[in-house]
Amino acid sequence: MQATTTIEKTTLKEKNMNFAKKTILPILLATIWISISEFVRNSFLLHDYWIDHYTKLGMTFPEEPVNGAVWGIWSLCFAISIYIISRKFSLMQTTFLNWFVGFVFMWLVIGNMGVLPFGILYSAIPLSLLESFLATFIIVKLSKK
Repeated sequence: MQATTTIEKTTLKEKNMNFAKKTILPILLATIWISISEFVRNSFLLHDYWIDHYTKLGMTFPEEPVNGAVWGIWSLCFAISIYIISRKFSLMQTTFLNWFVGFVFMWLVIGNMGVLPFGILYSAIPLSLLESFLATFIIVKLSKK
């Protein structure tokens, strides 16, 4: 009876380690990549464009720590959605489906609110596609069985 319990504990421990390695790690690494990509794109490459656009609107560009935290949550949610969708679709299908849901929907909403500087889309579209592809690649490659 004791041997069965030890084997069951070992099997459970292996399952937990496999879950962490094949699910949690890929999602966390993709979240880190997405967060870095978003930060570099919006705080360095397009920062002046955002500041100027918001100034013209009579607003202040939201870049308080709480805004960064919300983007961190968005990055985690985006990575989780990539993981879930990648279970049923190919690398490229997952990339484009998540890009559409994560970015095109966001741009429609912020465009509707009047705070999207449409000029950034020339840079944001290819960079967001790259972001989506690499996040999907990380998840697909690390979560293989």
